[in-house]
Amino acid sequence: MDLFFRLLPEAWPDWLRVALSATIPAVLLLTFMALGPIVYVYVERKIAGFMQDRLGPTRVGPYGLLQTIADAIKLMFKEAIYPTGADKKLFLIAPCLVVLGAFLAMVVIPFGGKAQVADLNVGLFYVVAVSSLSTVGLIMAGWASNNKILLGIVMIVGSLSLRDIVIAQQGGLTHWFLFRYFPLMPVAFVIFFTAGLAECNRTPFDIPEAESELVAGFHTEYSGFFFAMFFMAEYTEMFVISAVASVLFLGGYWSPLPNHWLQHIGPIGLGPVWLIAKAWFLVFVMMWLRWTLPRLRVDQLMYVAWKVLLPISMVLVVAVGGLLMMPATRNGFIWDRRAALQEAARTGHGGMRVRVFRSGARTR
Repeated sequence: MDLFFRLLPEAWPDWLRVALSATIPAVLLLTFMALGPIVYVYVERKIAGFMQDRLGPTRVGPYGLLQTIADAIKLMFKEAIYPTGADKKLFLIAPCLVVLGAFLAMVVIPFGGKAQVADLNVGLFYVVAVSSLSTVGLIMAGWASNNKILLGIVMIVGSLSLRDIVIAQQGGLTHWFLFRYFPLMPVAFVIFFTAGLAECNRTPFDIPEAESELVAGFHTEYSGFFFAMFFMAEYTEMFVISAVASVLFLGGYWSPLPNHWLQHIGPIGLGPVWLIAKAWFLVFVMMWLRWTLPRLRVDQLMYVAWKVLLPISMVLVVAVGGLLMMPATRNGFIWDRRAALQEAARTGHGGMRVRVFRSGARTR
């Protein structure tokens, strides 16, 4: 938002510059949020077809590329049907809240060094809070385990700002938190991603929808555009979870190698490209799992959330906290530091090292 404010003419009134600098990012995010699911649905249909030895969409447009666009147009013009005796106001608010939760979380995701709508100093708590708007029923159990595992990242960086978390991973693949304190942080990533699957109602945690048993479950009564809003929120939530996972564990908008030409092409920064590519890869994994794993029962979900994910999360938090308190392991295990030094020597970036303080992330 600050970037748009500086680009607008200084002769314009400040109130107009502030209004436009807030409106432009909102429009861009809404456009990305609206068009993204059209791509995701087509890709998921093709992935499902490949895994089940069938073709997927083929008739509308070349290779079926226009099929999801036709479906979106159809849903926009279908009649909205309201169940008899339903509270009409609440009936309309429900899909809006689901979409709102997915949209608000995107506001603090840093797509690049300056490509971020708002850099909140409590950005991580903000993501957890607003994402819970779209959480329903038993899926809250999966998200509850998600909260605890984030504390490990917060303790390492000493900040809740998503931008600080990304800055702390500057310097290439070996500086990403996924490879810090190996094998503790990879386990933390798996737990976070598993809880994210539950939060956005994806297999094997799609109990609220359970399309083979409940025929779409909680939004069976919705039709037309309101039905489409639930799907738009679900696929946007998939991207948000994947983007947050990329920010926390996969270096965010940094490239795997600390080479300048991989991060920039002339004056054009490639940070957003790297973040979106990482997020799309994790979205693909979500789609892959949908056509691979069976759905859990309610009791199995509760068991996984309370007796598997939550205890492991708490153990990891205590372990990482203890390692940070000891001078010998404050900056990672011996093999973590050796890998980072070897990478710096190989690429000639020995002067760019990340130091993490309890007051926040800094680079030198």
